[in-house]
Amino acid sequence: MDSSSSSAEQRYCYYPKLKWNPQVEEYFIKAYGTDHFARVSEALTRPSSYSCIRVNFLKSTNEAVIEKLTRLLQDGYVDDLDCLSTGKWVSEGNAADDGLSKDNIDRMFNFSLEETTKNVEKPMTMLKHPTICQCQFPGLDHVLFVKGSGPYSIHYGNQSDESVKEVIVSRKCAEAVLRGAQIYVPGLLACSSHVEKGDIVAVSVAVEQRSTDGRWGVNLTRGTVLQGTQQDLLEGEIFLQNLPSIVAAHVLDPQQGERILDMCAAPGGKTTAIAMLMRDNGEVVAVDRSHNKVMDIKKLAAEMDLTCIRPYRLDALKSVCQTSMVTNAASTNLDHDLLDMTVENSSSKLDNGYMDAANIEGDKTDAKIMNNCLLSSGNRNYGNGRYANNAELRRPTQTMKNGPGRNHSVGGRAENSKGFLPNSFDRVLLDAPCSALGLRPRLFAADETIESLQTHAKYQRRMFDQAVQLVRSGGVIVYSTCTINPGENEALVRYALDTYKFLSLAPQNPRVGGSGLVGKCELGEKYVETWLTEREAELVQRFDPSAPLDTIGFFIAKFNVGQK
Repeated sequence: MDSSSSSAEQRYCYYPKLKWNPQVEEYFIKAYGTDHFARVSEALTRPSSYSCIRVNFLKSTNEAVIEKLTRLLQDGYVDDLDCLSTGKWVSEGNAADDGLSKDNIDRMFNFSLEETTKNVEKPMTMLKHPTICQCQFPGLDHVLFVKGSGPYSIHYGNQSDESVKEVIVSRKCAEAVLRGAQIYVPGLLACSSHVEKGDIVAVSVAVEQRSTDGRWGVNLTRGTVLQGTQQDLLEGEIFLQNLPSIVAAHVLDPQQGERILDMCAAPGGKTTAIAMLMRDNGEVVAVDRSHNKVMDIKKLAAEMDLTCIRPYRLDALKSVCQTSMVTNAASTNLDHDLLDMTVENSSSKLDNGYMDAANIEGDKTDAKIMNNCLLSSGNRNYGNGRYANNAELRRPTQTMKNGPGRNHSVGGRAENSKGFLPNSFDRVLLDAPCSALGLRPRLFAADETIESLQTHAKYQRRMFDQAVQLVRSGGVIVYSTCTINPGENEALVRYALDTYKFLSLAPQNPRVGGSGLVGKCELGEKYVETWLTEREAELVQRFDPSAPLDTIGFFIAKFNVGQK
């Protein structure tokens, strides 16, 4: 590494420029305009100047949380805005760090606070500590804003002829670090020799760069520091969550006693927010196709003392159960008995609209009966012309030999679901998997192509079709994404309104974000994407990362369901 002052200044600085696929960049420029997209692209490379904490008001209060946070700040357990600036290794950001100076962060944070007080009679009050304040949007008084710190110019203590001790991390690890995470082994790519405990090191990120052969390689750039709060210090009392995500749960407007479905629930932030708004009275069904993520939802619900959440492992594309399976089961006594065992042993309730797979391990007696049925010599016949295959015969033996597997031995297992009956939910939240092009900070985006964005949109439409079947007439669907891509946002709304005439856009409360995009976009001769009318655009919420509110990119649409 060249340790000259000029090269060091370039290497250990923070001047990221987001790279896009040329076609995707052209598409976004047509959607936003050249100047606006340039601002959006720049904003995506840096984290928000503040963090949002959602207080679990069923377990604690704003005052109690603020008091604990303030005490932790004073005791030095959490890095305060000014903690690092008192150290000899840290100084304020360079004036050349456009958009990232300490004064700029102060300005953005203060503007965000001013935005929350618009049309609000009570004045903004800073609570207990100058870096913590209470959100003043109507209905969001359980949300706290915590001011971030940084960026800083860090002096590593090396002489002009010495190399800086350096740690190189992957891009995804770096993006997490910029959001306040620590560095763990899986994200570590390399480090300088003779790095000792207590050393001041430069954390550099390997960012993909296109090489001459068209492939993506890596280059290095300096990261910035944004100190935040540590959630595990107030386990169960708070949840660190982006402001638009909190707004999405409120827009759903869940009522006590209702049955709510969160179709893509992991990691459980919106699920627990819904349960809190229902005051833990009703039923919140949370599904995800990953076993470990379902276990995480279960753990989070337990930490927050929420008992109305029922997490299941289920692919959202298969959310609607095949009722013919239940009907056909009655055709033979044997199949009906097997179905009864599956349903009863997993505490399923068909009358409530869902059916779960058997949790055979939960009942040793029934597990032995099933094993005997499968393993008995010559007894492979299930009835109705169906026979057990070799894989089914081997499965119990493999389980005994290999053990319970990860998570099964530390907190049980995720319950499987075969889907839910149509019209069995009062409200459905579909926070759909997406291109995530609104998440901040983002150091690389060139891997997304027009084709991959279209694939995301097709996937989301299929999920939305499932949501429409599951919600009852008179119910509500809320659709949200964390992307700036209109094809996954406004175009989905256009599809929904054109396909299902009984759906209509509904006003949203609270109203925090801006309006949606109007018109259409044409890329070439074959690709035409239609968005919203002006009236429809006023009913959705679009969160712009370059706007003064300084949030992630996010989109929310709320649908009222008429008579099907």
